[in-house]
Formats: sequence, structure tokens, C-alpha cells
Amino acid sequence: MSLVSAKALCVRVGSREILQQVDFEIERGEIVTIVGPNGSGKTTLLRAIIGALPLTSGELCRAPRLTIGYVPQRLHIDATLPMTVERFMSMPRPAGKLACDAALIEAGVPDLSNRQMSQLSGGQFQRVLLARALIGKPDLLILDEATQGLDQPGSAAFYRQIETVRRTLGCAVLMVSHELHVVMSASDRVICLNGHVCCHGTPEVVASAPEYRALFGSGTLGTLALYRHHHDHNHDEHKHKHEHEHANKNEHEHQRIDTNKDVN
Repeated sequence: MSLVSAKALCVRVGSREILQQVDFEIERGEIVTIVGPNGSGKTTLLRAIIGALPLTSGELCRAPRLTIGYVPQRLHIDATLPMTVERFMSMPRPAGKLACDAALIEAGVPDLSNRQMSQLSGGQFQRVLLARALIGKPDLLILDEATQGLDQPGSAAFYRQIETVRRTLGCAVLMVSHELHVVMSASDRVICLNGHVCCHGTPEVVASAPEYRALFGSGTLGTLALYRHHHDHNHDEHKHKHEHEHANKNEHEHQRIDTNKDVN
């Protein structure tokens, strides 16, 4: 049984129909990324999945006792408010030190529990948000442009951590991102959304689809080939590290193709 499945899903906000006839599903253990231009309904679909927006029509089914961890697009914390990472992670529900420490380890920042939230770098802040989403060991981890504001190396490192989380926890991951070159390397499936599902499938299939090229052009294909070459092979630890560094270096030589963030 799918963790989440939708059939002919429609969502209207005010007088505007944001999503029309969307079919969607995600299975345990896979990484699925939603891409699309500004206003295409990416964030709206995530909000529908977590139950924050009602459907106008269609069906949305969740597996029984499904647990969801959510990393938002942005979160503002008053810099003058004294709050440690451990305290932040225990809001709104007390989590306990052991659970917080375990989640921070999963997120790749094991030594931050006593740091003030106001003292964190952008990358550390996003890792703490990730750790907070992992406390309950979710079946489904949802990330809404979670690397927004990070530089390219920080973004790539974050996505590599997501792959580690998927592997160790066995959870599914549903991401929205505008960083097409990184997303394509990290995903098992890609859904191209523009109010409806334009195309979907493996990264290679979607990147070659006319509907995708009409929205984003064909410049992603070269970077996709580079990333998938490294992503699809097994490496020892040293070689794996070297090749990712090589990939990161080459990323700067390709044109970066970004879409604006979803305003829905």
C-alpha cells in the first residue's frame, strides 16, 4: 500500500483552482521531488497532503497511522529570544534529550544541542529543522524548498544528508525544490507540476520530456548525466568523497537553472 496516494485531486483557493486532476503516489523508501514554475501549486500540494488545505474534489488516501515529518520553506525566530537547540526541538511537544540527540545525529549535527538558535549558521539552522522533523522517526519526510538561502555546497551537502536519512530510517522523502541540477541527482522519481501533472517518472525520463523542456529548457541534461553517473555507482568512502567534490566543482561550470519559489 502507498504511504500517500491521490486521484483526480483538485484544490481551489478563493476563486482560483490551483490544482486540477492531480494523480500522485509515494511508496515507502523512495525519494520523490516535485518541480514546477512559480505559481504551479507545489506548496499547495504539500499542504493538501499534510491536511492543511481541504480538497475541492478528488481523493487523497494516507496509510493507517502514517507519521509525517515536515521541514518548512522558511521559519523565522526572533534573534533576541534566548532559546537553545534542544529547547527548540522540544516545541510544541516535549521530546526528551535522548530523542533530540538521536535526531541531531541523524541530521548530521550531533554537537548543537546546547547552542543558541540565534548563533546558528544558515546550514546549521536547516539541519536543526531537519532534526526536529525526524524526532518521531516519520514514515514520510516532506521538505518544502528546505535549502532556500543556502549556497551551492551547503545545498548539496544537505541533499546528501537526506539520502543518508532515507537509507538509515527507511522513510519516504517528498521534496519541493527549484535546484533542478541537484534534485535530479537525488531523486528516484520526479513530478513536473504546473497546476496539473505535466509529466512524471525517473529523472532521465522527465528531463527528456517535451513538457519539462518547455518549462525549463534542456540545460539540465548535461548536469543530470554528470550527477547520475556518480549517483548510480558504488564507491568506497574515499573515492565517493573525491567524486562528490569533483561533481561539486563541475556544477559551477554549468549554468544554474532556477525557478522562483512557489507562492501558493
